[in-house]
Amino acid sequence: MLQNWNVGECDPKLLSPGTLAFLGDAVYELFVRQRLVERANMPVNKLHLLAVEQVRASYQSDAYERIRERLTEEEEAVWKRGRNANGVKAPKHANPAEYRRATGLEALFGYLFLQGKIDRLNQLFEWIEEQDSESEREDEGRNG
Repeated sequence: MLQNWNVGECDPKLLSPGTLAFLGDAVYELFVRQRLVERANMPVNKLHLLAVEQVRASYQSDAYERIRERLTEEEEAVWKRGRNANGVKAPKHANPAEYRRATGLEALFGYLFLQGKIDRLNQLFEWIEEQDSESEREDEGRNG
């Protein structure tokens, strides 16, 4: 869990949604990587593969759906700015709707990070992670 981060004097309200998503992509991936390292000491290649699975657009799109009902009006507005950003074009292998939702999530993470709202980021990420844990338990129940 990230505790503190020295955030500069940048007003996220003045940045383009693409810029927020650029930063938010890194912030989100840092949360994923930290969680993976905390859970298990494993070969770097395996860590990388697990991280890639969780930072792809379809996963981030699902992550947004998991937290959507818990967002404030301001957070939802930032997410929408990111989702609707001009110049966002999905790669050929990605579903365009999922890619746009993922871009919105990344913009939200970038926005909150620049505001220094690390506790809120931790809370959102914990809710995303809760859903993962529930899904894993359900899968184990079906397969066990």
